[in-house]
Amino acid sequence: MQFTGTADYIADKELMVAVNAAIRLERPLLVKGEPGTGKTELARQVAAALGLEMIEWTIKSTTRAQQGLYEYDAVSRLRDSQLGDPRVNEVSHYIRRGKLWQAFASDKKVVLLIDEIDKADIEFPNDLLQELDRMEFHVYETGETVRAKVRPIVIITSNNEKELPDAFLRRCFFHYIRFPDAETLSRIVEVHYPGIKQRLVSAALTQFYEIREMPGLKKKPSTSEALDWIRLLVSDDVDPDDLRADVKNALPKLHGALLKNEQDVHLFERMAFMARRER
Repeated sequence: MQFTGTADYIADKELMVAVNAAIRLERPLLVKGEPGTGKTELARQVAAALGLEMIEWTIKSTTRAQQGLYEYDAVSRLRDSQLGDPRVNEVSHYIRRGKLWQAFASDKKVVLLIDEIDKADIEFPNDLLQELDRMEFHVYETGETVRAKVRPIVIITSNNEKELPDAFLRRCFFHYIRFPDAETLSRIVEVHYPGIKQRLVSAALTQFYEIREMPGLKKKPSTSEALDWIRLLVSDDVDPDDLRADVKNALPKLHGALLKNEQDVHLFERMAFMARRER
């Protein structure tokens, strides 16, 4: 079982090595990188390339590790008992399987994505140590032990919003997706928009990287935002020469696709004002 990328996803050699190493070691692959660099999409493309089902567990700030295993609905059972429902004698009726249980119960290998694990409480990764390491967990209400029939490929993403515990990191194979260089991003653009005018791509990416390197920028635009911006440029049939046609306005055309907060917009406006004063 070897991941070599797909026609829809540009994966560099280091990323492919990381995916295949995690598969061979049967360890979770922890993928970090800036938002919008394709971490979540990686799991989907690994599943597509290997012909596997993908089970996705999107983590929120309120998500608890237990929810990934199962949840016991004691309230419904109490209500049914008051109504005389005979199902109350079978506790399994009130247990809802979580994403890990679904992955463990599959008869075939699946890709399990645990997306944005750093959004949860700091204890969340530690609460999953044993389950991800041993690929089993105990259901206290029924007394059964759930074991993975086939060990899933586990891909965990993080935007690095908070540090993950060392004990958790030791159990993972780690890869950091670097922000793509201009050549790689150009290939990504071609994958999404086949046959796009290369002169427009070249001019757009030149300006895009200049924006990313702007000192004082609070939020650098991501790969996905670059793709949205270029899509708008194409749909508006913008001439590459017009991207910088107005020297009195430092804001890029359709800047709302790239600049996502007022501080960065004001930064460009101040630069424009200073440039006009110097003229």
